[in-house]
Amino acid sequence: MDFSKIIELLAYTLPAIITGLVAYYFFAQHTKNEEGRRRYLIHKEAQKNALPIRLQAYERLVLFLERINPAKLLIRVAPHSSDKKDYEEYLIAQIEQEYEHNLTQQIYISGEAWDVIMTAKNATIQTIRKASMGSDSADKMREAILTDLFDKQSPSSVAVAYLKNEVGEMWS
Repeated sequence: MDFSKIIELLAYTLPAIITGLVAYYFFAQHTKNEEGRRRYLIHKEAQKNALPIRLQAYERLVLFLERINPAKLLIRVAPHSSDKKDYEEYLIAQIEQEYEHNLTQQIYISGEAWDVIMTAKNATIQTIRKASMGSDSADKMREAILTDLFDKQSPSSVAVAYLKNEVGEMWS
């Protein structure tokens, strides 16, 4: 093979190789873009289906917080006797039962929102225990809890405000 034949062969194959590489690059980019578009559409569809479930979870958790709000809890759950320890345990059991009923909702909300809900629950239980220590009967304990709520917001109210804010951010 002489040198002119090699140059002639390169003259034909080099443009073919370059054209092949360019075609491969464009095909790879097109495939990558299509994959991204498909992922976006699937994600968008999943979000559309998940939004009602997430909103329902927020609704249920607001209901939970309203039910454990000490002012509403004390009206709904009256003492069976004047024993403050029995009433304290009964109130805490009611809160724990409500909590367990709504435990699965945490998968639909943010971690920060769940932490706020846990803090509200624990603060409410602490309020009940604190009032129980300073009282000598169930009625005095109820009175102490309600008096304490006049001075400050209940933990449930703070948590409900946080959840409302988080839901509001979903729309913006």
